[in-house]
Amino acid sequence: MANFFLDNKDLQLQLEHPLMPHIIALRERNFAERDAYNHAPQDVEDAMNSYRLVMELAGEVCGETLAAHAESVDHEGPHHVGDHVEYAAGTVANLHAFHAAGLDGMSLPRKYDGLNFPLVTFVMVNEMIARADAGFQNVWGLQDCAETLNEFGSEEQKERFLKRTAEGATWSMALTEPDAGSDLGAVMLKATWNEERGQWLLNGVKRFITNGDGDLSLVLARTEEGTSDARGLSMFVYDKAWGGVKVRRIENKLGIKGSPTCELVFSDAPAELVGDRRMGLIKYVMSLMNAARLGISAQSVGTCEAALREAEKYALERRQFGKPIASFMAVSELLAQMKAKTQGARALLYETARFVEIYKQLAAVAKERALESEERQEMKFYNRLADGFTPLVKLFSSEYANQTAYDAIQVHGGSGFMKDYPCERIYRDARIMSIYEGTSQLQVVAAINGVTKGIFLEQIERYAAEAYAPALSNEVGMLQHMTEQVRQMVARVEQLDKEVAGFKEFHARRLVESIGHILMGYLLLREATQHPEEYLASARIFCRMGAGKVAEAYTVVTTSDEEDVALYRRA
Repeated sequence: MANFFLDNKDLQLQLEHPLMPHIIALRERNFAERDAYNHAPQDVEDAMNSYRLVMELAGEVCGETLAAHAESVDHEGPHHVGDHVEYAAGTVANLHAFHAAGLDGMSLPRKYDGLNFPLVTFVMVNEMIARADAGFQNVWGLQDCAETLNEFGSEEQKERFLKRTAEGATWSMALTEPDAGSDLGAVMLKATWNEERGQWLLNGVKRFITNGDGDLSLVLARTEEGTSDARGLSMFVYDKAWGGVKVRRIENKLGIKGSPTCELVFSDAPAELVGDRRMGLIKYVMSLMNAARLGISAQSVGTCEAALREAEKYALERRQFGKPIASFMAVSELLAQMKAKTQGARALLYETARFVEIYKQLAAVAKERALESEERQEMKFYNRLADGFTPLVKLFSSEYANQTAYDAIQVHGGSGFMKDYPCERIYRDARIMSIYEGTSQLQVVAAINGVTKGIFLEQIERYAAEAYAPALSNEVGMLQHMTEQVRQMVARVEQLDKEVAGFKEFHARRLVESIGHILMGYLLLREATQHPEEYLASARIFCRMGAGKVAEAYTVVTTSDEEDVALYRRA
């Protein structure tokens, strides 16, 4: 039987990371609920046993059920029936399978019928889902909307809506509009308080809404008359059972076809305000978007894994000139690079998830009691890392998903262009990942200050101070040289940006990507030191790929001037 957890040593090792006991202690509040709930863990070992069992169960559902339905769901897609969405038959079966396995609401608190599992495990399940069917991850994975409601909603809202999540309710986040895509500050969907009905009513149109006809939705709407920017926006929760919203159409997409992307028309749709007015985009949606970016990163890594597996399988089976094509260096090199990118992106994904988890849990503790001085410092430390690493992992994982999907088809040759093989679907699915929840270009904008303000370089210094296997001394030296090149690039960009308008913006992606190659290089060296049989080859290959990328960036940055910026500028 296929099991996407048991057949992936990477995932098993990520679950055993040394930070997990600290994460568990924070998540479980030092096991305060062990006497209140039969399924609450007694200690760290008990918690880890539960995580492994549930990950095995999720891996089995993904390997046996989701993967089996992926092609039929892609072919059938959702249906637009009577102003609403009907999922493909395979999607319905997938939802039933996940609910029957008790996986809904897995990261929510136990008092709302959740499992209170850490973010790391939620990300892990999303990765396994995406490996099976990236489109379904957009249906099930939007449970992170419930996490946002758990963080900012009222107790009464959490009691009603979070328990619905554990019962299998699906979610969507209705943010973008026809005239407000990435510029969410321009959202104009109107929210009006109706005194007679004693409720908020929503009117307007939303477009490109993933899983738009979900049972529950978080909606960004304008509450303040006369405003046209982010300060006039608030966040609402909407229940489909209340009516007032119609699906105008389901978009006909290139990929992730099992996930309905909808245009929605709100006509006096009742909704409930979440948190405070005017904080919808400034506070709540920013938190929601960060969670969504981590979800797309998991989706991207799962896509990398799927593409790699399909390429490896075909390369071993396909024979040319009397031997498997995997034995030809041109193919084996491609496969090795695909694996290095997949493992590098995965290492960055789970490092980011751990940073986010620790910060979020300390922030939650701060609402329950005053933090100790050391706890406040720890929360601030991990907040900075989480804010920096989240756009970075979204950038790299989504770009790598596209690259590995492209390479998988290349390994298949002409056969990969046909619908006979899953790599054709994987290729189409991957294309959106570097676009939605913030394009790669926007991730660079979000990450560049972490480069110029030294946040990433400080973390690189921490990684550089760790002990690595003697066999990796050459790679350590390469990363040290790459780091010095980045320092020189940053210094030049900071200096010339004062003289040449747009110089930092022009080189932002080169700087951000250079930092990413170094960070992933160190993470892979760490894993290769602990588990050489799994990571040694990928660590060495990745460092060499990174060295080439950084050297290229260094050449461009250190030789460019005002004329080069002007060459690429458009009115």
